[in-house]
Amino acid sequence: MTHVPPTFQSMPQRWTLTAARLADDAPETVVASLTNGIAAAVPGEAHLDLHRARLIEDPFDGDNESVQQWIGDTDWRYSTTFTWEPSSSVRTDLVAFGLDTVSTLELNGVEVGRTQNMHRSYRWDVRDTLREGENTIVVTFAAPVPETDARAARDGALPRVNHHEFNQLRKMAASFGWDWGIDVAGAGIWKPLGLDSWSGVRIASVRPLVEVAPTETGEFDGILRAHVEIERDGSRPADDVRVHVRVTGPGGEPVDATGVIPAGAVEGVVSVLVPRVQRWWPVGYGDQPLYDVEVTASGADQGASWNGRVGFRTVELDTTPDEGGAPFLIRINGEIVLVRGANWIPDHAFLTQIDRDRYARRVDDAREANINLLRIWGGGIYESDDLYDLADEHGLLIWQDFPFACAAYSESDPMRAEVEAEARQNVTRLSPHPSLVLWNGNNENTWGSVDWGWAGDLNGRGWGDLYYRELLPTILAELDPTRPYSPASPYSFGEYRHPNDERYGTMHIWDVWNREDYTTYAQYKPRFLSEFGFQGPPAWSTLTKVVHDEPLDPFGRQMLVHQKAHQGNVKLERGWRGHLPDPVNFEDWHWTTQLNQAHAVRFGIEHARSLTPHNTGTIVWQLNDNWPVVSWAAVDHDEHRKPLWYALRAAYAPRLATIQPRASAQAQAAAWEGVAPENDTLALVVVNDTSERLTGTWTVTRETLDGSVVAKTTLAVDAPARGAATVTIPSEISTFGDAAGEVLVASADRPDLGVAPAFRHGAEVVDQRLASSPLQVEGRTTAEGYELTVTALSLARDIFCHVDKVDPSARVDEGMVTLRTGQSVTFRITTSALGDPQAFAAALRCANDLVQPGLTIPAIPTGTVRNKVEVR
Repeated sequence: MTHVPPTFQSMPQRWTLTAARLADDAPETVVASLTNGIAAAVPGEAHLDLHRARLIEDPFDGDNESVQQWIGDTDWRYSTTFTWEPSSSVRTDLVAFGLDTVSTLELNGVEVGRTQNMHRSYRWDVRDTLREGENTIVVTFAAPVPETDARAARDGALPRVNHHEFNQLRKMAASFGWDWGIDVAGAGIWKPLGLDSWSGVRIASVRPLVEVAPTETGEFDGILRAHVEIERDGSRPADDVRVHVRVTGPGGEPVDATGVIPAGAVEGVVSVLVPRVQRWWPVGYGDQPLYDVEVTASGADQGASWNGRVGFRTVELDTTPDEGGAPFLIRINGEIVLVRGANWIPDHAFLTQIDRDRYARRVDDAREANINLLRIWGGGIYESDDLYDLADEHGLLIWQDFPFACAAYSESDPMRAEVEAEARQNVTRLSPHPSLVLWNGNNENTWGSVDWGWAGDLNGRGWGDLYYRELLPTILAELDPTRPYSPASPYSFGEYRHPNDERYGTMHIWDVWNREDYTTYAQYKPRFLSEFGFQGPPAWSTLTKVVHDEPLDPFGRQMLVHQKAHQGNVKLERGWRGHLPDPVNFEDWHWTTQLNQAHAVRFGIEHARSLTPHNTGTIVWQLNDNWPVVSWAAVDHDEHRKPLWYALRAAYAPRLATIQPRASAQAQAAAWEGVAPENDTLALVVVNDTSERLTGTWTVTRETLDGSVVAKTTLAVDAPARGAATVTIPSEISTFGDAAGEVLVASADRPDLGVAPAFRHGAEVVDQRLASSPLQVEGRTTAEGYELTVTALSLARDIFCHVDKVDPSARVDEGMVTLRTGQSVTFRITTSALGDPQAFAAALRCANDLVQPGLTIPAIPTGTVRNKVEVR
């Protein structure tokens, strides 16, 4: 939310929604209701009002998406009446914090405003239009889909992905559908709308920009410069306005400063020196102290105040060329941050369904997966302050794209004027948040202008580069020079360079998902990988709640509604080939594709992290979903953590051990100049993303699948803080004698180092001689649900418990666990479905059972507290 002044009053909740003009294909069953009107919620969206009124079924269910397209072709009208009594306030403004998107506002039959941008707020002086007693306000929205078509016909279509002309409007691109998103382009008053009555002056905005300065004693002083913009009510000649700023630290100690905005000005700066400031750090680097900021303007009759929070820290982006090309280094307080990131999309297709609690759960999903940065993708929105507040509190870094994605955008008015207005508002709004460390101009548009054949469609018109290289950096230099800016992702930070060159800046890797095996990740050496990923279905309960094909089939009619990627299921099949056996039924297809998604992404992350410090970050696509769908997400729409989430948690561990192919000294010596040497050996790579040096020994064994040691050695590791160590494994250890029956394991000799064992399998699952029934399970009831203790009778790969099959609200703390012979793990399940633990034991799966699928699981005897059962 934008900062809401204390004088703001929302309109009463007695709104009516009618169809100003119904689409031609609107069902006959809705005509009468939408002519007379139905109850509407504000903030809200037309789809949700229609569903509450039972005029449409759940948009997410089955194939309802296609039969509800008429909603995006309909002009919608919101109206309400309210009582207004004149007061002593000189000004009364109508304030709309968010209207989606092209709208006309009428107050008592008089047009008072028009909008065409959902990414900004609006304010109109309506004191001469209001009347004492009853008033009527009407907001009419143009149908978004015909509006985009009309603008494309009038001004010329511009290149874009997907099937709607979404780039003609400043509306969330993803609402028109994406390769993971439902097409529910609609309309609504999606943020509060109401009246703001005030006199004298009001504080229009505050930009509390921070700096940190070292002192002679080794401490740090904080400098806050509060840029305060005011508006006068115009009732009397302008006079000086006194502005007071108070900064209160975590310990409750306030620091005050006062300044004056002269009579001829509307903006001033008040500087506050905060001695011995506590600096704000990202998670894993230090604490997150936050300072309260209160700004008041004297001479106002009411409401001239602003409250926010800041964190004192510095942030830099270093892309200085080096011998490897040009890095992408984010420094906080002078320290390089190794990014373990995830891309973020809007967490619900209907934005008004996202509240602070839902944001908080996603932030927990990120933090608990060892993620330290979220990239807010350019096809979405500038998110609510709730998300940035939570990130501030937990040290989660935010990379914010401006809302431009996968398309060319007009550089002419009115688009240009709208882009400038929204950028100014949102740069100002988000400026207090220490978690926001990078602004990015666009997602893949610069890349698209080079590789996607746009030139013939542009006919000499601009494609948006004016925004990314001129307008947006100019606005940031004016309003917030404390944060770095990148023109695009991917971007190579140099003229005449391909924007997706692995040697420079940021890179996206999508050939793996689209056409290559996931082992192709190992052929790249990106400096910073800001997008890559692999698909997999959501949790079983999430999928089967909305897909009702009989029988369930990957290519079923409703199933394909919930698979938006072009040839997505074909790519899933190509992806598991050579890695996993072909599934023999739909449940095995579900497990196979989830498992392969986790394997693919973990493979990519471990490879990239093993390149530290050449590589300084990965941002996986994607953390979350906006509806129930087969997608790249780690957490599905119903908030289930997929196998991918557990793989992320492991691959993003601050201290990671991984076994990677490397070139031996002999191979390097034999390589031609300028030609990369062949990888002919294996090495243990230990990545140490902590502030302390890591030293210790690792035992490396080559062993059979039943645990017999074939070869063994000990390696000494010395990994610097925020760095990595690479130690070659002797060939007599790393060379498999029986690839299908052996595995290489590297384990730290000291458990206190906090490094999980690294595995290197001699063969893929499809070719391994894995025991198909490797698990023994003991179950017991707990106060929260159950514990299942699983012991491996032979090597068991990627054990996972699909708890949602038993109880869609159940959660489990572990997943994607590989056990060597004799090892055990305990799965702690939180559930209200108490009774017999057998059901949850039956939900256990591992990669082994794909080798001989379809075997039954013997029942756990009833009436016992601890039961043993072999899980096949």
